[in-house]
Amino acid sequence: MLNERVKKAEVDRGDRAGITTEMAVKLKALERENRELKQVNEILPKASAYFAQAELDRRSKT
Repeated sequence: MLNERVKKAEVDRGDRAGITTEMAVKLKALERENRELKQVNEILPKASAYFAQAELDRRSKT
């Protein structure tokens, strides 16, 4: 465990190759945002079709 911390500190200082803590945090945030955007992109067309159909149904009843 201590060895891992030392390695991570070396990476963060630039003394060792690897992904810095800052970049790992940014990457995790971007992956989360990407996942959320994919979900939205799946939901929006379905929601749009649902509301369009509801509007057509409402108009046909009047």
